[in-house]
Amino acid sequence: MKIVIVGAGEVGKYIANTLTSEGHDVYMVEQNPDNVKNVQDELDVQVIQGNGSRPQVLAQAGINKNNNVDIMIACTNHDEVNMLSCWIAHNAGVQRIISRAKNLEFTDSPDWGKKLGIDLMISPERSIAREVLNLLAVSSATHTAELLNGRAVIYTFKIQKNSPLINVALKDIRTIYKNLTVVIVYVENEKGEGIVPNGFTVLKEGDTCYVVTLKNLVWQLEELFNPEAETQKLKKLFIVGGGKLGTQIAQGIRRDFGNVQLRLIEKDVLKCERLAEELGEALVLNGDGADKKLLSDEGIEEADGYVCATDSDEINLIYAGLAKKMGVKKSIAIIKQKRYQDLSEKLEIATVDPNEALASLILRVVHYPGHSRALSIIEEINAEMLEFIMPENNELTGKTLAELKLQKGVLLALMARENKIIVPTGATKLLAGDNVILFASSDLMRKAAELFGITKNEN
Repeated sequence: MKIVIVGAGEVGKYIANTLTSEGHDVYMVEQNPDNVKNVQDELDVQVIQGNGSRPQVLAQAGINKNNNVDIMIACTNHDEVNMLSCWIAHNAGVQRIISRAKNLEFTDSPDWGKKLGIDLMISPERSIAREVLNLLAVSSATHTAELLNGRAVIYTFKIQKNSPLINVALKDIRTIYKNLTVVIVYVENEKGEGIVPNGFTVLKEGDTCYVVTLKNLVWQLEELFNPEAETQKLKKLFIVGGGKLGTQIAQGIRRDFGNVQLRLIEKDVLKCERLAEELGEALVLNGDGADKKLLSDEGIEEADGYVCATDSDEINLIYAGLAKKMGVKKSIAIIKQKRYQDLSEKLEIATVDPNEALASLILRVVHYPGHSRALSIIEEINAEMLEFIMPENNELTGKTLAELKLQKGVLLALMARENKIIVPTGATKLLAGDNVILFASSDLMRKAAELFGITKNEN
């Protein structure tokens, strides 16, 4: 396919790199000369320097009256540029159009996108806010993503020294903990060596496990990985940054955690006044999120969580690390740049990547239009989780998982059938309409999806 990407920031580069590795013909439109040079140095794509909202610039990428572009993706940081470039692409005859929207009001209703010819308008802030809330709720987790419309989740836990799971084979977990719906889809040891496990894989102290479980069981699961984890009800939380994401997180906290004591710290006085009206009983403080006296006066050492959600990765990392040193139980930084991800473990903080979430959503639509409900890209371990509905009249219908003989590196994590969630075994039969969560390493996902009748778009 020929794909045009407007915007060569972190999201655009991530998507372009994935699509070029699959053999697609990718053109990028970018106004910033520094970004243009970076793309030219790093990626095998055609780059047009210019404003993506100008017809003359898009025409250079093939979006014109003789249009030969299959997909256009607008992912700059400016909504107006994205929407205008989508409108131009629609009028030129581009078949599928995807746009990023930073302002939440544009995604509150699908009408905005439809009127401009946009097939999908995505704002990652809502999904990022949910991820932050899930991380706050589970103190030991370092990564999370929702599945099955929020009924199930994938969490990352490290096996601590007192865990009863040490030296236990995965096949025995179901016998020992019969009421625990859990599938461990990936295990990484302390040396950084990882595998997609089988039933005979034995867990060791220090292993990092990617675990799929039901949302209402996650605290029980956390106690197995870390018996010393404090799973008490959240009482006090801090947010730094009163922008769109910080506001979304604050609103989610008020909604999900009830009477928690919420402190939101913001430097801009006018924003503070607006947020004080919007957030009700939350305490909005005009100040600096790294002000030790302010944090100490407000009780950071007894707080359950601290989230730094400013527009600066550097500030978010430094501030979150400082809060952790001052005693907060869990500290989270919003980080967009990959080069900073490795610092999180050294600082003993969790990180959330909005760009990764946005790229996952866009690639799902590009790869599996009309089929999958969700595609979660877990870049840390080069793996993917694909959620889909088992198609009608598939040749696998009625077969057991044992009969499928899935290759190493591929497994079915969970299945939802009617109102029941199933941990599949070798004897589990596939039925049309089953909601399936498929886990595979990224290089195997395409063939694995095809096996279940989910064809990756190659047009």
